[in-house]
Amino acid sequence: MSPEPTTSAPATSASATSAPATSAPATSASVTSASAAPGGAYIHNIGYRHYDGPRLGRAYARRSLFSQSLRGSYGLGRSAKSKVLPMLLFAVMCLPAAIMVAVAVVTKAGSLPVSYSRYAVYLQAVIGLYLASQAPQSVSRDLRFKSIPLYFSRPIERSDYVASKFAAMAGALLILTGAPLLVLYAGALLAELDFADQTKGLAQGLVAVVLLSLLFAGIGLVVSAVTPRRGFGVAAVIAVLTIPYGAVSAVQNIAFAQGNEAVVGWLGLFSPITLIDGVQSTFLGGTSSFPNHVEPSTGAGFVYLLVTLAVIVGCYALLMRRYRKAGL
Repeated sequence: MSPEPTTSAPATSASATSAPATSAPATSASVTSASAAPGGAYIHNIGYRHYDGPRLGRAYARRSLFSQSLRGSYGLGRSAKSKVLPMLLFAVMCLPAAIMVAVAVVTKAGSLPVSYSRYAVYLQAVIGLYLASQAPQSVSRDLRFKSIPLYFSRPIERSDYVASKFAAMAGALLILTGAPLLVLYAGALLAELDFADQTKGLAQGLVAVVLLSLLFAGIGLVVSAVTPRRGFGVAAVIAVLTIPYGAVSAVQNIAFAQGNEAVVGWLGLFSPITLIDGVQSTFLGGTSSFPNHVEPSTGAGFVYLLVTLAVIVGCYALLMRRYRKAGL
């Protein structure tokens, strides 16, 4: 028996030939041009083209990273709850200055109750809380979510990233510590205190808070960059700032009780805030917070200054080393 002739092949062939015409209909919105190729295939031009605009370069990328990090330190551009703590701490920093100004104006005082260069030392706890809350969010999130390699989408290098983060954290601390000094200065002028003396005091205070901001920013970022866990970073920053200060203060009091005042001046080299205290009391017209207001000698003051600068430079170098391992 001979097989029956099949009729399905022509239908299949017909459907195969008609498939290119019906399977991918082109619309004028998505297809700008199409050219036929052998075999019935089509190449569609969907409008991709190279970038012809200006190339803004590394400087623009650095500025953008600095601005974003600085704004983030006060919760700007973030959720509402992210603004609460930094703004609250900023208000706490400025409130004592406003009260001092009000008292000076009402009582017609001849001087401010605290010197400009010593104001930040009095409120070191607030500064420490601010640093502990903001330094980890500045660097640990990039480490935790492994987003650091994405920065290569902009023309920046490791040094650009580290410099921008360091400058942003120092700038945020400078705003926190410098704003109360401006409040004090404005109040002193309203109280008609001597203009020259107050201007000199303000300049000395600004030098002190610049050093403090650079020192604390370096320490906070180095500690925070060790771990991608923000909670661990917060606890570590608080520990690094408070434990040495407590130990130094205790040993200073013991040394003073035993009559070793010279030792008291040198012990301040082992804590971040006492480093700044030693510099401001020696060179910037402030009084020391050491027992019985013992001040370091001039020679010791130079050592304080050199150690402070060395710690700042060392923190920057450690950050560069840390991010070399992290992929930048």
